[in-house]
Amino acid sequence: MTIKGFLRILGPGLLYAGAAVGVSHLVQSTRAGANYGFELLWILIFANAIKYPFFQFGPRYAAVTGENLMQGYRKIGNWAVIMFAILTIGSMFAVQAAVTIVTAGLVGNVFGLGLNPVAISAIILLITMIALMIGRYAVLDKIIKLVIVLLAISTITAVILAMGRGYNPNPEHLRNFRWGFSPDIFFLIAFIGWMPAPIDITVWHSLWTNAKFKLTGEKPRLRDVLLDFNFGYIGTAFLAVCFLALGAFILYGSGDELSPKGGVFAGQLIKMYTDSIGSWAYVLIAIAAITTMFSTTMTCLDAFPRVMKPLRLILFPKMSSFSSKLDIESWIWLFITASGALIIMWKLADTMQTMVNIATTLSFVTAPLLAILNYKVVTGKHMPPEGRPQQWLRIYSWIGIVFLSGFTLFYIVYSLTQK
Repeated sequence: MTIKGFLRILGPGLLYAGAAVGVSHLVQSTRAGANYGFELLWILIFANAIKYPFFQFGPRYAAVTGENLMQGYRKIGNWAVIMFAILTIGSMFAVQAAVTIVTAGLVGNVFGLGLNPVAISAIILLITMIALMIGRYAVLDKIIKLVIVLLAISTITAVILAMGRGYNPNPEHLRNFRWGFSPDIFFLIAFIGWMPAPIDITVWHSLWTNAKFKLTGEKPRLRDVLLDFNFGYIGTAFLAVCFLALGAFILYGSGDELSPKGGVFAGQLIKMYTDSIGSWAYVLIAIAAITTMFSTTMTCLDAFPRVMKPLRLILFPKMSSFSSKLDIESWIWLFITASGALIIMWKLADTMQTMVNIATTLSFVTAPLLAILNYKVVTGKHMPPEGRPQQWLRIYSWIGIVFLSGFTLFYIVYSLTQK
């Protein structure tokens, strides 16, 4: 395959990367390395590995059937669609708030804005809404390719130079992960919840795959879709390791604590890069960090309305006449999503970490349910036999479901016993 052919295949997998490489990487992975060194590296790798099948099933189903995962849920039963709708509505505002407030913190810190973080968030959401109203998938597809390349180059460069400084944490400030210590356990749950991303992104991925079909006018082969997915998935896992390594090499054992406030955290994050690469790289790093979080904000704000419209059509088909050529309904969902996120930010503006923990914990708890739904869709009778996962992938999926269910049960029991 030529480089031109490979680049033509890429699209939805990079959008997945744009949505995934955000809070889970810049915030959670960096914090894991800064607090515990490389102690949680195996957890990061394990979380990416155990969730792999369920993320793959989204583009697999879309490529084989030409439908999105929500249509697959409907074939399981209306209860599956209703459950997904409840999970989506229950988490969408917290997720959008979490990614936007981190973006606002970066923008405010880099440009020295004296505005309230919620006000900066409102401006970011307004700009994002306008961009999505004008271009939708085509805009996302173009922006995300540049963003991912810029982030990858700057991050890998920073890690290589940080490694050159050596790993010499100060013994006086070392901190180990304690399995019986509540703050450490709750951080672990939040860390796993969005590593590499919430599983409901699989539905987004199936919608983006369908959108690319419409944009290009051709249906790609399953192996091409899976190549695009694997490139995005493995790339995000690698970048997560890089961010954890940066936190470990530069901050672990230094005695410095990463702030829960968005603006302060943003300054610490960029300083971490420049300490590693040099002050000359400030502009490059600032652009990379801002564009990364802006792309995450944009992909989430695109995805939730993109999900809610077909959800409404499935659950309330008699209201289908509400749609129009101008796609007014999608605009309404954009406004609802942004407004709900702003309300949450207004109520929890004092701490970025609280919003991040709420969103990531919700994703952690709902992961087993979505994993089971995705498995049932791609192995059910409505899935063409040639597109169903191989036996090894089915076994792999069941192992993942057992682990995710066990982790969730542990979290629920642990939370109840701590009260």
